[in-house]
Amino acid sequence: MSEIKVKVLKDKNFSDMKLPEYQTSYSSGIDLYAAVESPIVLKPNEVKLIPTGIRLSIPEGYEGQIRPRSGLALKHSIGILNSPGTIDADYRGEVGIILFNFGKDNFVISRGDRIAQIIFCKVEKVQLVEVDELDSTKRDEGGFGHTGK
Repeated sequence: MSEIKVKVLKDKNFSDMKLPEYQTSYSSGIDLYAAVESPIVLKPNEVKLIPTGIRLSIPEGYEGQIRPRSGLALKHSIGILNSPGTIDADYRGEVGIILFNFGKDNFVISRGDRIAQIIFCKVEKVQLVEVDELDSTKRDEGGFGHTGK
């Protein structure tokens, strides 16, 4: 497994918080924490942008993918609307998490709660080439469940 270095800048208001970290040696994602000043209530069917208090310098050729935490989804019906969210290598603003409460109960987000995870992935650049027609396949235009249930 290769390792890349990602520079992290903590916002001054959140300097007391620890850096995000892997929870186990085999974890794919690094947990991100809520850097809120005081608890925030996320009501059913409500969307809120939750700050993490960090800014990243992701190396060129990589992206950060923001993904939900399975425990929050299963136990509390909390998800991320634009999942996976993409952090581009040239973005230097604070990482924010767009949480949504799919459940029926209020969900309280407190300072330091693990609210999402980030996975760093290599990105390949492609060149789009316009053509008059595409090669044919067995599937062709079939989509949206055409192969069965």
